[in-house]
Amino acid sequence: MLLFFLENFLGGTMVNPGGSSQPPPVGAGSLSWKRCAGCGGKIADRFLLYTMDSYWHSRCLKCSCCQAQLGEIGTSCYTKSGMILCRNDYIRLFGNSGACSACGQSIPASELVMRAQGNVYHLKCFTCSTCRNRLVPGDRFHYINGSLFCEHDRPTALINGHLSSLQTNPLLPDQKVC
Repeated sequence: MLLFFLENFLGGTMVNPGGSSQPPPVGAGSLSWKRCAGCGGKIADRFLLYTMDSYWHSRCLKCSCCQAQLGEIGTSCYTKSGMILCRNDYIRLFGNSGACSACGQSIPASELVMRAQGNVYHLKCFTCSTCRNRLVPGDRFHYINGSLFCEHDRPTALINGHLSSLQTNPLLPDQKVC
């Protein structure tokens, strides 16, 4: 069984920490006993699973729908709406793609995306509405009336602290691309 971690679909990536195909044995070396997020018991098994910032017995990490033991069927799991799901149930419940808020085209579940105020974008579509330069992780941007603006092109009204009559939603705080 593999040590694995998965962030949420549409915005997350699957990472196998350390690139190792095997997690460290529990209790070995300087590691202390871990508690299972599923049953609350100590994990005395030789191997443990790690996902959603928690450790699990292999028998306790199960799909919320089909109850399949996720450590037995692969090296990944999906989380959404408080559920832990196998790939098949995730796709059955939520589909295997979403739509980009900029271009409207589908986004495959395996593609990396950018997010702003609940909207999801292809990496190539996450651009300033004025200059069309692509915004990348670490760039500061402003999200106003459904449009993205880079620091340089944010509307003059924002710089002066006045909102134009076109502003219909409350001003959202500056955001940083994650």
